[in-house]
Amino acid sequence: MNKEILNELYRHKLTLLTDLYQLTMAYGYWKSGLYDRSAIFHLYYRKQPFGGPLAISCGLQPAIEYLQQLSFSTEDIHYLGRLKGADGQALFDESFLNYLQRFRFRCDVDAIPEGKVVFPNEPLLRVKGPLLQAQLVETALLNIVNFSTLIASKAARIRLAAAGDSVIDFGLRRAQGIDGALSASRAAYIGGCQATSNVLAGKLYDIPVRGTHAHSWVMSFDSEPEAFTAYSKAMPNNCILLVDTYDTIQGVRNAIQTARELRQAGHEIIGIRLDSGDLAALSITARGMLDEAGFANARIFASDSLDEHKITALKTAGARIDGWGVGTRLVTGKGQGALGGVYKLAAIQNAQGQWEDRVKLSENPIKTSNPGCQQVRRVLIDGQVQEDIIYDLLEPLKKPLPAGEDLLVPIFREGQLVYNIPSIHDKREQTKEELSLFNRLVDGDYKVSLENGLAKRKALLIQQKRGAQQKA
Repeated sequence: MNKEILNELYRHKLTLLTDLYQLTMAYGYWKSGLYDRSAIFHLYYRKQPFGGPLAISCGLQPAIEYLQQLSFSTEDIHYLGRLKGADGQALFDESFLNYLQRFRFRCDVDAIPEGKVVFPNEPLLRVKGPLLQAQLVETALLNIVNFSTLIASKAARIRLAAAGDSVIDFGLRRAQGIDGALSASRAAYIGGCQATSNVLAGKLYDIPVRGTHAHSWVMSFDSEPEAFTAYSKAMPNNCILLVDTYDTIQGVRNAIQTARELRQAGHEIIGIRLDSGDLAALSITARGMLDEAGFANARIFASDSLDEHKITALKTAGARIDGWGVGTRLVTGKGQGALGGVYKLAAIQNAQGQWEDRVKLSENPIKTSNPGCQQVRRVLIDGQVQEDIIYDLLEPLKKPLPAGEDLLVPIFREGQLVYNIPSIHDKREQTKEELSLFNRLVDGDYKVSLENGLAKRKALLIQQKRGAQQKA
């Protein structure tokens, strides 16, 4: 089920979801006559999130929806016309605003599909088209792709730690605002979560929803057994009982009694949830009690500030937990506040229509960008991933690249969508398949390199730019 979620969520177009300097640069390009010159930008990140070996590409579909609606409304133009410079005069002149009112997106966009394993310095997305247009979309694309990729990568780490157990996104109440919650639930599902507690995300994105009850349910009754019985009668086909409101072991005993009553009525308890205390020891004890009482199929779920590290520690301690409700540390990307993705100019056509490489220099080598029109070749031998090679589509190769998969695929051509968007469930399966391909990785184990010709051109360009700076 694919639909335009951004348009459904927001009444206003998101064209002004940008930094002011994108518009001031656009104005400068327009005034300088450079606005229609073709340019190439790449969106990528520099460091692997959470110190791990890989990341999961995410956010392409909302980025597509943003680009599809990209135009300036009459209200947008009126607002921009009211902006003032330091001298109190209009920031933009009327002829530029008239140009913006006629603006229509007509760039080519290529991207790595959602759910693919990606690495630092690989372009997740490439925009090729008029300089003004390709520049203008920078901020929104970074906003969308950075956060989604961060959370999908965190979810993938948690999924790997859970080792086949179900993982449910419980993060809505602690997420960074409404949009942060929706984006996180979507990305968490693509990254590997089985379901979400976020009902609006379930409706909008077709994600399975799951939920139990809170401590307040138990506290609303005179006793825990009464609360459990009432819940089982209200939800006989969705009965998971939270057992730690007062005393966890007694809570398990009370849950077993309710499970017997439920069975007599023709239903089976799904399981119990632990939300505090020594989860490993409590789960071991609870498992024994449930099995002895004849409820071997009853599952034990756990919550309580979980992440990949805590899940790993609990499994090492022998915890008998079947499912994990992961909240705050998932949807906020605990351990890394942001992905740190960037969007850099890599090539531009000169007045004669010839492509010229561009590179950003830095004293910090990690911040030096790559030039050219980049594609990523994932080398496969006998179905096994070997390495990624970044090469330039505009330059002939001196020798053929090894066989493999080119990761960036066409999304837009001259502003028209040419990509068939997979379902969110297909994207989640893509992540699952990718993680199985890369399950042998440890940090720094996978090789990503520039094709030899591109590497030499980059080195020469750096030398030329530094020499020019010194002469200046």
